[in-house]
Amino acid sequence: MKTGTEPKTARTMPRPIARRRMIASDMQSQPAWITGAQGLIGNYLVRTAPKLAPRWRVRGLTRADFDLVDFAAVEREFAKDQPQLVVHCAAVSTLAGAQENPRLARCVNVQATGLLAELAAQVSFLFFSTDLVFDGRKGNYVETDATNPLHVYGETKLAAEEIVLKNPRHLVIRTSLNGGGSQSGNRGFNEQLRRSLQTAGQGMTLFKDEFRCPIPAVETAQAVWDLAEKNCAGLYHVAGAEKLSRLQLGELLVKRWPEVTAQIKSGLAKDFPGPPRALDTSLDISKVQKVLSRPLPGLGEWLAANPDEDF
Repeated sequence: MKTGTEPKTARTMPRPIARRRMIASDMQSQPAWITGAQGLIGNYLVRTAPKLAPRWRVRGLTRADFDLVDFAAVEREFAKDQPQLVVHCAAVSTLAGAQENPRLARCVNVQATGLLAELAAQVSFLFFSTDLVFDGRKGNYVETDATNPLHVYGETKLAAEEIVLKNPRHLVIRTSLNGGGSQSGNRGFNEQLRRSLQTAGQGMTLFKDEFRCPIPAVETAQAVWDLAEKNCAGLYHVAGAEKLSRLQLGELLVKRWPEVTAQIKSGLAKDFPGPPRALDTSLDISKVQKVLSRPLPGLGEWLAANPDEDF
């Protein structure tokens, strides 16, 4: 015999109570900004957030939202959203782009970063930098090695690093070549190389004396969410665990592209005219490997483990 005093089960719980629980759960998530959300790494961060960072309510920012060099708009939106985490990926991110327009590069890479770091002074702030803060004469760089950028891009990133690191709660990540599938189809190093080879005619020269530590952007994103969850601060190198020359990289990737018929030729960067090149900006990732829940792989290892990935 049923009485009116029997407890309600979850199955018979009135909808208003279930709705209140859903609202409470949503209120527990914290707002987060990801700038440069249409770029390669930014987009992977947005896409992986629901699984890897469920406690963050992510807003992926693009120029359609507001321009980061419109400082009044940045301040207004920050005051409205009050993000508790800012992952700053947006940048003038190519050597050529920075060299052609150094004023814009400094405005975006340094001044906009400085404003965001100031606004986020009391919350978590993560800034993406580059292995190109080094001149490439040494290789296998650790976080404490002396920097010496050869180009405007590296100079602006280094200047921004110095601003960000003044705050002991903030985090700088230096990364290397990142690959994957981008919305524009030309942001990943793999996309750029594939397109170049498809239009290279009979052959293309790749340097055997220029070294980086390439990494899939999905691995970078996972490392970022892990570091954010652990409230890490300071300076970390996040890159692939394998040092590869441009030639080795091309030979590794072309095996996945049967439609590419152009021959890869071996060359030396030192024999080619043009501005100076940082020949070996490989990064030592020992520091971050000790912190991450899952170690970063080398590119060759990752490709072997993901044969069906479009990369």
